[in-house]
Formats: sequence, C-alpha cells, structure tokens
Amino acid sequence: MGTSLVAPSLLLLLAGAAGFCRALFSLPLRVSLPAAPGGSPSAPVLLRPASSSRRQQEPLGDTDGLALASDPGGTLNFLAMVDNLQGDSGRGYYLEMLIGTPPQPLNILVDTGSSNFAVAGAPAPDVTSYFNPELSSTYKSQGIDVTVKYTQGSWTGVLGTDVITIPKGINGSYTVNIATILESENFFLPGVKWHGILGLAYDALAKPSSSVETFFDSLVRQAKIPNIFSLQMCGAGLPVSGSGTNGGSLVLGGIEPSLYKGDIWYTPIKEEWYYQVEILKLEVGGQNLELDCREYNADKAIVDSGTTLLRLPQKVFSAVVQAIVRTSLIQEFSSGFWTGSQLACWDKTERPWSFFPKLSIYLRDENSSRSFRISILPQLYIQPILGIGENLQCYRFGISSSTNALVIGATVMEGFYVIFDRAQRRVGFAVSPCAEVGGSPVSEIEGPFTTADVASNCVSSVSFHEPVLWIASYALMSLCGIILLVLIILLLIPPRCQHRYTDNDVVNDESSLVRHRWK
Repeated sequence: MGTSLVAPSLLLLLAGAAGFCRALFSLPLRVSLPAAPGGSPSAPVLLRPASSSRRQQEPLGDTDGLALASDPGGTLNFLAMVDNLQGDSGRGYYLEMLIGTPPQPLNILVDTGSSNFAVAGAPAPDVTSYFNPELSSTYKSQGIDVTVKYTQGSWTGVLGTDVITIPKGINGSYTVNIATILESENFFLPGVKWHGILGLAYDALAKPSSSVETFFDSLVRQAKIPNIFSLQMCGAGLPVSGSGTNGGSLVLGGIEPSLYKGDIWYTPIKEEWYYQVEILKLEVGGQNLELDCREYNADKAIVDSGTTLLRLPQKVFSAVVQAIVRTSLIQEFSSGFWTGSQLACWDKTERPWSFFPKLSIYLRDENSSRSFRISILPQLYIQPILGIGENLQCYRFGISSSTNALVIGATVMEGFYVIFDRAQRRVGFAVSPCAEVGGSPVSEIEGPFTTADVASNCVSSVSFHEPVLWIASYALMSLCGIILLVLIILLLIPPRCQHRYTDNDVVNDESSLVRHRWK
C-alpha cells in the first residue's frame, strides 16, 4: 500500500553549486497494488447472477461499446463527471460516493489494479470518516469474511450489500457488493483523504472468489451502461502529497471528448484479470534499451491507477537507470536517489527537468503488426516533493523496481486520458489536456510503427492467475501431507519388517524445484 521512509541525508543538486540538507519525508510507493439508476434498489447481488458473465455483458447502444455522446437528462451525462476526482499521485485519486440509507458520504480511492469495493467500517487512527452499517436501513450483511492484500498494505472485513449513489457520476442509486473494513495494516496512511477503495479490475481478482460481482459489473448490469470507463488524473508537475489536491475525471460508461487531444490509440487486453497489456520495448532519450521484449512483460505488464509510480522489472529498471545516467546532464547522482531513499534538491529558481531525457513505452497496436509509443517527459517522472526553507525544491524519482510486474501507474497515467474498453478488450491512450507544465505538454503519443524488429508475442503463454495458484498450492500441500504420512508410517514399522539394502541395490533420488509466480 505504502510505506513511510526516513531519509537521514538528502542529495542536494544545485545548478551552479552543491551542498547538503537533512529532512524527513514520506514516500508512498503503492496506493492500492501485487488483491473492489433510478427506481428502487435491486436485490442483494453478492454472487454473480447465474445468467450473467463477463462475456455476456453487452453494452447498451453502440455495439462496439463506445459512447461518445451523453444525454444530460438520462442515466449518462459525461460532462457532469468531469472533475469528479481529487487527489495526487502520491496518495491516489478519489471519488465522492454516498453509501446507504440515509446516505453516508465517503471519499473512495479509484484503483484499476484490484477488484473489491471496500470502505472503512470502524474508527481507526488514520481514518477521518467511516461507514456505519447499523445506521443504514438498506445494508445487508452476507456474513462472509474477506481479506485483501496489496503490494503494500492489507485489510480484513465483512462482505455485505447496500445502495450507492455517485453525486458526479451516473444518475440513480444501485445495489452493490461492499466490504466493510474492520482491520487494516498500512492501508489507511497518515494524510490520506479517502476512506475506501473502488477496485475496477476484473472479477478474477475479486476476494474471496471471482463469484463476487464487482462494482463496475453491477453498474453495467443494473444501469445498462456500456461496458467501458475512462480516467484522467491531473497532477503533472505538481507536488506529490502536497497540502492541496489536484483534479481528475472518472467517466463511467464512455468517453468524454473534452478530456483528450488528438487520436486515441488502443492496445489489446491480453488477459482479463488486471488490465494486462503487451509492452514491446522501452526507449530512453530516443535510444532503445535493446532488451528481449519478454523482459518488459515479466511476468505481466498492467495499467494500474492505484500504483503511484512507474514500476519496472529489476532488469528493466537497472537498464533504464543506466540509460538515464548516461544521457543526463548531471552524472553525480547518489544511488539513493534511484532507489527512492533520497531526494534531489535544486534552487527554486531552477527547473531540473531540462537535465533529464524523455522516456518512451511501445505498446502493441490492435493491428498486431503495428505499435505505438507513449512518451513521458521528465516533468512526469522527476516529481516535486517538498521545499526546504525558502530557496530549495526537492524531487523524487518517479520510477521504482518491481519483482513481479511492469506497472504503468500514476507517474505515466497523469500524462494521458486512459480508456478501459472492456467490451472490446482493449485499453486506449490519448494525450490529456491537463498534462502540461508551464503551458507545454509533458506527454506524447506517436505511431504507427512496424513490429518487424520484435517478437510476435512478448507475453508468456502461461498465465498464473491467482485462482490457479491457489489450486496448485492446495494440491502441493496435499501431496506433501501424503508424503509426510508415508514417512511417519515407515518410521513406525518395526525394523524386522523393513527392507535391508544390499550392495546390489540401487537407489535413485530425483528431486525437482517447483517455482511459484505470485502476483
């Protein structure tokens, strides 16, 4: 979820002189990831209706799932959803929601990297507001315990159902599954202004099982909206975890044309659990890293609004850092800056972004023989954190290493309007008008490019989804239990009944290592 790090010494880099400074700072690396219309409320929907499935959810209206126009008097009014988010990349972007009867207002973190909808259900030190089920006449407990663990942080709660209304969302009230969080660890952090999490990924990640209908699946089924949503986060160049909040938009059911410029470029969703995509290559300052494309997708590449940084597999991360060091105008960086334990500080009159190169990510196009690239300028990955005194501004490195995924998090997403077109199994990217610093854009999209220089498939053909991992785990535990039982029986057999090996006996001891890849 996030951790608080203490930096005993911060790297001070000035344009003309060098010095040192000391400060404390909080560096949240994860704000999630690596796992939640009109008329009277519907019946509880804890378990997915037998007649529905992901593949059967057909959108209303255009058969391709796109909704580019909205009816201000109907269920969908996209203009009303503009600027319905607040937050920043350091602590996440959240949406106001009314829960229960009478309604209890809460701010809910928007997370495309998990699938449970959960809210604080009891007082806690870092929770400023919580949902009290006893005060809602429409709340129905299912009595099912649920625990969700993220890359950092976890919570435990109880599943139930209740009605929700989104003041700046689709019109009407709907009954959805909701987990009330009773215990948590490193989930609600100091300074966060949200009180729950809205997981918008697929039901394969839902806890305790995929039979729990997700929040967005409930909206698609009940409100008859197209199976698509889009997201804009406006924090480019602004302080991470500052005292104020930035804006953003979560558009449910379609695409709002005023939130992007130019064309929308789409890449296929490889697997419907996370929003898994296929990365073909990375460039730093226009120079290809020359890595095998499978390195970028080890063991998955996902688009996750709940992750604060751009996270790269260790080998890719090391290559990116080396390339930035080679092309940067400043060579004397402490290793702590790259690992996130130190900040770099400049005089407030200076802008360090000119010292760093552009970073480009190539994604496979819907036409598999083509690709396109999304590029972020240093204003997105060299991120202002805090000021020291009146003269210094400090920055963090907005990229980190990962052991199990490439994660396109807020560091990149703040540069784009991102469309999650579930109906067509694709994720779209377009340049966001709010991705500007000093009046200049800090993100770019270019294409098409040929894919002749990369493999036809950069994603492993074997996908270890969590349900499969659990089945494999239980099978292995059962096998170990049987082996242990046999060993105990052999130990209890009297010596006279045991076979005595002679010199002519041959014993072969073959063992194998089973490697699990966890999300």
